[in-house]
Amino acid sequence: MKHHLKRQLRRIVTERPYQIIAGSAAALVLAAGAGTVATAGDDAPVQENTAAVADLGAARLGEQPASRSEARIAVPQASPSAPAAPSAPASASPSAKAAADPDTTPKAKPKPPSSKSLDYDYQAQINYFYCGPAAVRNALSAAGIERSQDALAGPLGTTEMGTNSAEDTTRVLNQQVKGNPYRTRMIPGSATPAQMDRLQADVVEAISNGRGVVANVAGTATDTNGGWHSFPGGHYVAVVGYKDDGRIVRIADSADPSLPSYWVTTIDLAHWIASRGYSA
Repeated sequence: MKHHLKRQLRRIVTERPYQIIAGSAAALVLAAGAGTVATAGDDAPVQENTAAVADLGAARLGEQPASRSEARIAVPQASPSAPAAPSAPASASPSAKAAADPDTTPKAKPKPPSSKSLDYDYQAQINYFYCGPAAVRNALSAAGIERSQDALAGPLGTTEMGTNSAEDTTRVLNQQVKGNPYRTRMIPGSATPAQMDRLQADVVEAISNGRGVVANVAGTATDTNGGWHSFPGGHYVAVVGYKDDGRIVRIADSADPSLPSYWVTTIDLAHWIASRGYSA
């Protein structure tokens, strides 16, 4: 029996190089059936079925039986799970996007009111040639800045001949307020429609920002009540208010304390300034 078993195993191994696993399986099967073979005797013919033994080994590996002409090598196929692709970031919600990317669109400048008058502390000029210092002083009071006429006369260069021009009032106004907001506008000849529009816009902007305007006038103007105001040699007045979107302006006039203020049209004021200038 032992001799026959060894011969059978040798024949399986040398006939064809099947898998070691198949040979091991065959050995197990033969060993398990040794009792049956032994009962038949050592000389009993033994049916050789190496293909069945190989197929048994293949079946244990979960494979299909192979033909005898095929060399089978059992190699377990690894099937590692593919790494998950990185997920795309979720789209940011509108509110999160708005927080991360705030709106940078320039905001429209608020429209100025259709009418506005400044609170100011009126003071009449203390002598006949101090109209320049008095007008600057009245305009500054609207911004809460208190200065005496004498304190302003020196910087303005005021003499008995008066104050030279709107360039002087602009310079001294900017010395007294922050940010140098004042600019000089000259009307060298007759006022044009463009210069009238410019005067209206300048008055509205200045007074909307709490600043009085100082105008150097000459000649005669009539106010909205029919009053007549004449200064052939020149004069300085402060503009401290407007209405009707700046078409009519309020004049603080230091010449007559009995009539501290009155209203004139912006067109009339432009003609009154003609050949001079203003600080706004």
